[in-house]
Amino acid sequence: MMIEARNIEKRFGSYEALSGLSFSVAEGSVYALLGANGAGKTTTIKMIVNILAPTRGELTLMGTPSRELTSHHFSQIGYVSESQVLPGQMAVGAYLDYLRPFYSNWDETLEKTMLRRFKLPLERKIRALSHGMRIKLALVAALAFKPKLLVLDEPFSGLDPLVRDDLIESVLSHAEDLTIFISSHELNEIGGFVSDIGFLNQGRLLFEESIEVLNARVRLIRVTLQSTARVPDTWPGAWVDPGTSGNVLSFVHTAFAEDRLASEIAAVFGDVKFVQAEPMDLRSIFTAFARAEQMTGR
Repeated sequence: MMIEARNIEKRFGSYEALSGLSFSVAEGSVYALLGANGAGKTTTIKMIVNILAPTRGELTLMGTPSRELTSHHFSQIGYVSESQVLPGQMAVGAYLDYLRPFYSNWDETLEKTMLRRFKLPLERKIRALSHGMRIKLALVAALAFKPKLLVLDEPFSGLDPLVRDDLIESVLSHAEDLTIFISSHELNEIGGFVSDIGFLNQGRLLFEESIEVLNARVRLIRVTLQSTARVPDTWPGAWVDPGTSGNVLSFVHTAFAEDRLASEIAAVFGDVKFVQAEPMDLRSIFTAFARAEQMTGR
């Protein structure tokens, strides 16, 4: 595994930022840690790269405990953040000239390819670049030395769709032998290219799994009943986030199987007029699970 977290807890004084956090990131995967602002995503990243220490639990990177990472490990980690501070007084070309000698694996051909793709002006001061152009420069600097792990902390926040899509395409085109760990609250913007996700809510991991499995098992179900809808007293545990409107009852099925749905509906509602099952986007899935978490009072 590239990253393994086991029962991580992080406290700042009496405030518990993370609790019981466990997840694993396989080599070569694109893992997205998703959640609202303040959920604990950046805190998790800071612990992964040894900026912060866990209060409790075990965290390893490339098989090494995070507190024992050396310069050799850091030379294999690329990092891009929404809030990354770059030396504004330096020109683009001078900044890359400064970085290049630090990395024995720096690929100047790749650097030039990405500079052309992003149309980055070498003579322009970094402080004169737009936010999107600064993120592009940070990405060039993070990929040119061919890291094993690329960490992206909210990289698409505030970017227009064209810039965001260009960044995603560029990352994926250079993703051979690369593991990507991305944190984001822009849930629908990353669903098309990640392989695995973890949903973080108020410092707790609701679940983690492959995007393929998640998309297969979660559906929005709408049941049109014979009379005015109400949530029945007997309610399967896999059905969450119920709602009613007229004679229509809706819920999110978290263990959906098409061949079982009709019998499941009949067991709870008896005879119904109509049943509709719809796929859900990541934002809707996360919202449904977060509401269900709140309802349990955990």
